[in-house]
Amino acid sequence: MAFSADELRVLRRALANALHPTPLPEEDVQDCLRLAGAVDEVVSEAGRLRAFLLADLARYRDALPGSLSGYLELLQDALAAGYDPRPDDLAALRALRAGPVAAALLERCQVLAERSVRARLAGRAVSVSAPAPRSRLLALPGGLAAAEGAERPSKPSRTPSAPARPAAPGERPMPKPSEVFPPRRRPAPAPPPEERAVS
Repeated sequence: MAFSADELRVLRRALANALHPTPLPEEDVQDCLRLAGAVDEVVSEAGRLRAFLLADLARYRDALPGSLSGYLELLQDALAAGYDPRPDDLAALRALRAGPVAAALLERCQVLAERSVRARLAGRAVSVSAPAPRSRLLALPGGLAAAEGAERPSKPSRTPSAPARPAAPGERPMPKPSEVFPPRRRPAPAPPPEERAVS
């Protein structure tokens, strides 16, 4: 996961506030909430991508031996992402072990499967690459809530909220596709040729 420079500034301010708690300005609280939302979105997208990869792997495994190269590539990607090989994968690799890539993958999968079984028998949880979903960040200490105290109304107002990020004065809005790729203009018809009188 990579953070932009703005996100790193927000993260740095949040960590500094965690070490030395002080009331935060409302803007910093909103920045932290936006960052938490972005991290949640990335985590859920990683979960969707993992589910897609596993479904694709099962589809390629079912289509063997015709999908051999695609299956081996997907299995390598899945293993790199922390996939625990299933008995179906081991059986498929045993049938394909005549090839050098399949033989190497079979050895790797057998080691991973054995490690997984030993961990389950010992009562330890097997490590999973995607973290468990975390609870939503509801509020941070400080900000306007600490400054205003009891001045806040008990019921939230029903006014529409402002956009998440207003455009900066020097920043241009995103152009529409019709502005970037204008429609083609048809060429004007050529004027009829003039007939000249021969005198």
